[in-house]
Amino acid sequence: MWGFFMAFMDNFFNLLSIYPALLYCCVVVISLLFGSFFNVVIHRLPKMLEHEWRCQCKELLGQTDDKSPAEETPINLAYPPSNCPKCGHGIKPWENIPVLSYLFLRGKCSNCKNPISIRYPMIEIAAALLAVIAIATFGFNWMGLSVVVFSWFLLVLSMIDFDTQLLPDNLTYPLLWMGLIVNSWNMFVPLDQAMWGAVAGYLSLWSVYHLFKLLTGKEGMGFGDFKLLAALGAWMGWKMLLLIILVSSFVGAIIGLAMILILGRDKNIPIPFGPYLAIAGWIAMLWGNDIMAAYLGSFQSAAS
Repeated sequence: MWGFFMAFMDNFFNLLSIYPALLYCCVVVISLLFGSFFNVVIHRLPKMLEHEWRCQCKELLGQTDDKSPAEETPINLAYPPSNCPKCGHGIKPWENIPVLSYLFLRGKCSNCKNPISIRYPMIEIAAALLAVIAIATFGFNWMGLSVVVFSWFLLVLSMIDFDTQLLPDNLTYPLLWMGLIVNSWNMFVPLDQAMWGAVAGYLSLWSVYHLFKLLTGKEGMGFGDFKLLAALGAWMGWKMLLLIILVSSFVGAIIGLAMILILGRDKNIPIPFGPYLAIAGWIAMLWGNDIMAAYLGSFQSAAS
């Protein structure tokens, strides 16, 4: 059965490879649909975790005066149905078409005319752009599809961390395991490099965290950052970790200064590091080898 499925998928890949226009149209449409789902995950997953933690705390403390976990309104990725946060209007299927519904409704709720955040179609478009770039770079094959999934995980993690300063284990652990699994076929790096990449990725930021806390008495980052860098190491191996850390620091400095100088953000408000790691990891996945080769080439030229 598995052999039949693999043969069918290979034939399907070959068919789409013959017609690039059809290929990219399919990629965009499917990506937009996934992007709509990612909006749900970004919004609801933190609430689901908060509900779970609250229930666990109540159980641990033996609280019985408040509502029991069974009596609280359940929330998951499918329930309750999507609705307008202001008037409670239920979102109809034709009002939930990625990007097109936003344009048709002119960015407003069909019932109360409350503005809909432009962030929703932007995430859908971002999911499509990431997928198109991944397929254009790696091809329409298992490697390209793996990078699409990798990119989508980073998009969702970045937005959740930006909103809540959380990098949920529900996403970082699967991303890490997927990196080890795909590299069990030496897809990006040999498995031993992927394994040590995960170990070194975690321990590097773990060491920085504890050293910073020892010197200042403050926490400079969260444990989710360790796990995210471990996941990036599992995908790209230990050799790419230094580049990821350098690029993430550079991106973080540029964006942080821009937010302070242009947007007037209070410099004392902590800025999540996860999005910068995600951006650096995505850059390293697509162009890391070229960046490393260019750097080493310029270094050798200077030395000679």
